[in-house]
Amino acid sequence: MTQPQVAYRPDDALLIVDMQNDFCEGGALAVAGGSALVPGINAEIHAARDAGALIVASRDWHPIDHCSFDSQGGPWPVHCVQDTPGAAFLPELQFPEDTVKVSKGTAFDRDAYSAFDDTGLAGFLQRRGVSRVVVCGLAMDVCVRATTLDALKAGFTTQLLTELTEAVAPDQRQVCVDELRQAGCEVVA
Repeated sequence: MTQPQVAYRPDDALLIVDMQNDFCEGGALAVAGGSALVPGINAEIHAARDAGALIVASRDWHPIDHCSFDSQGGPWPVHCVQDTPGAAFLPELQFPEDTVKVSKGTAFDRDAYSAFDDTGLAGFLQRRGVSRVVVCGLAMDVCVRATTLDALKAGFTTQLLTELTEAVAPDQRQVCVDELRQAGCEVVA
């Protein structure tokens, strides 16, 4: 089994961003290498759970005809439509039953890239006593980036597991890492 990259504490939250069928190989908006992240993410899930940390999984959960779809004038192909196989989490992920699932991009007329965008997640984590958020998932240069920046803005110590995220545009990977580091994120390579 893959070794975890973080020594988790009970006041941590492991935040797994958008590990959904449509964002992995064969999906409507596939990120190269997305499925290959699963064993490492599962190792983090097990380590976090064993330490008593909170496990949170965000997902795009778009209504039909969402404003982000190219058919509606948006930048992306149709993806992660609510209650479709493409919106489902990858079945190989070993989420515990008490995993907190956060849905974003649920309004017809508004997109959301961050797991914190109009979801109430920051307040929920604060009420649960979380002080550090550890981020991984898809995609580094879109939703992982936005989620990490918002975690920092909400006042959480934030770590990014760079080996457990891939970018839509691989040439933007280092630019994104540099931006997040400069914003105050601890980058775990």
